[in-house]
Amino acid sequence: MKTIRYSAALAGAIVLAAGMAQAEVTLSVLIDNNPETVASMEALTAAYTAANPDVTFDIEQRTGGAEGDNIVKTRLATGEMADIFNYNSGSLFQALKPSETLVDLSAIDGQANVLDSFKQVVTAPDGTVRGVPFGPAMGGGIFYNRKIYADLGLSVPKSWDEFMANNAKVAEAGKVPVITTFGDTWTSQLFVLADYFNVQAEVPTFAADYTANQAKYATTPAAMRGFEYLEAVFKANYMNADFGVAKFDDGMRMVATGEGAHYPMLTFGIGTVKQNFPDNLNDLGFFAQPGPDASKNGLTVWMPAALYVPAASENQEEAIKFLNYVASVEGCNTMIGAAGASGPYLIKGCELPADVPPAVKDMMPYFQTEGMTAPALEFLSPVKGPALEQITVEVGSGIRGAADAAALYDQDVEKQAKQLGLPNW
Repeated sequence: MKTIRYSAALAGAIVLAAGMAQAEVTLSVLIDNNPETVASMEALTAAYTAANPDVTFDIEQRTGGAEGDNIVKTRLATGEMADIFNYNSGSLFQALKPSETLVDLSAIDGQANVLDSFKQVVTAPDGTVRGVPFGPAMGGGIFYNRKIYADLGLSVPKSWDEFMANNAKVAEAGKVPVITTFGDTWTSQLFVLADYFNVQAEVPTFAADYTANQAKYATTPAAMRGFEYLEAVFKANYMNADFGVAKFDDGMRMVATGEGAHYPMLTFGIGTVKQNFPDNLNDLGFFAQPGPDASKNGLTVWMPAALYVPAASENQEEAIKFLNYVASVEGCNTMIGAAGASGPYLIKGCELPADVPPAVKDMMPYFQTEGMTAPALEFLSPVKGPALEQITVEVGSGIRGAADAAALYDQDVEKQAKQLGLPNW
C-alpha cells in the first residue's frame, strides 16, 4: 500500500478549510411584511454577517393577520418552517403548541438581558421560555394628525364622547374623521382590543373570569363596548369611502399626511411613517383609546413579537447564536437605528434616544405613570378566537350589530378554549 504523506502546513490548511466549510451556513428567516419588521431584520442580519462572515441569511416575508397565522401554523405542522421566524407573543404564541413545535430557549445567554415581563408571554405550558423579543413594546390606541388638531383647535380626548365630538368637527371641516382599512382585516380589531384598559378599569377580574369561562363579551357591558364603538363610527359615516379595500399602509399614509384625522392602530405604525413618510413624522400624534370615564383613561399595551426557532430546524445552534445577538444591547441598538424607537424595548440597558418622534413622546407618559397601562387581554388570557377580525369587519361595515357580534365572538372563543384544553370549557 502506498503511503501518502502531507506536510504539516498542508495538513493544517486542509483541516482549516474543512472547518470553514462546516461553519458556513445560511439561516432561513420568515418574517411578516411590516416595514418596521423588515427594516429591523435586514439591519440585524447585515450586522451579524459582517461580524460572522460564514453566516448568511435568506429572508422571506409573509402577510399579517389570519392569513399570516395560517402560514406559520401550516409550516410548523409540516416541518417546513424557516430556521428563525417572528410571530406574536401571548395567546397566539400559546396556540402554536410551543412545547412541541419550538426550541427551548430558557438557558440561552441572551435571556439574561430580557426583562421578566416579556419572558412571561413566551413561556410554554411546561414552564420553558421559547422566544426572545423582537422590536419594541407597543401601545394600542389612536394615531392623530397634529396639524388637523391645531387647525381645528382640538384637544386630545380622554373620553369616547370627547372623541366623537372631535370627529364631528373633523367631518364638518371636510376631512376623514376615522381612517378605516378593512382591506387588511386584522386592522379592524383595534377598537375592541385597544379598549381593554377601559374594560379592566371597570371590571378588574375580567381576564381571569373570561379564562375560567365565567365572563362573556355579550354579557359584560364593558367588554361589549368595543364592538359598539365600531358600530357607532360606521353609523355616523365617519370612515373613508374606500374603507373596505384600504390597507394598513394607506391608513398610516392618510393620518401622517393629513388626509384623515384619526387611525386606530398599534404604535408600531410609527416605524412605517419613518420609513415611508419621514417628512410627516412630526405631524403624527398618538393617544390611548378613550373610554366612558375620562378620569380613568389609560393605555392598553402589547408586548413585542418574538423570534422563535422551530424544533425541526437543522441549524438550531447557529440560529440560537443569532438570537443571542438580537437579545443584546448591541442588537437592540441596531433595531433602533434601523426602524426607530416606536416604544420601549424590553432589553436591559437598551435606552431610547432623546430625539424620539412626537408620537413616541405621547406614549411614554402612560408607561411612566403607575396604573396608566394594562396588558392587552391576549397577554393575560390564552383565549383569543381566530375569527375576531372577520367579525369586527362585519360590525364596522354595518353588516352585523354589536350585540350579535359579541355573542358570535363568544362562540368563536369557546372553540379555541376547548382546543387548548382549558378547564371549565
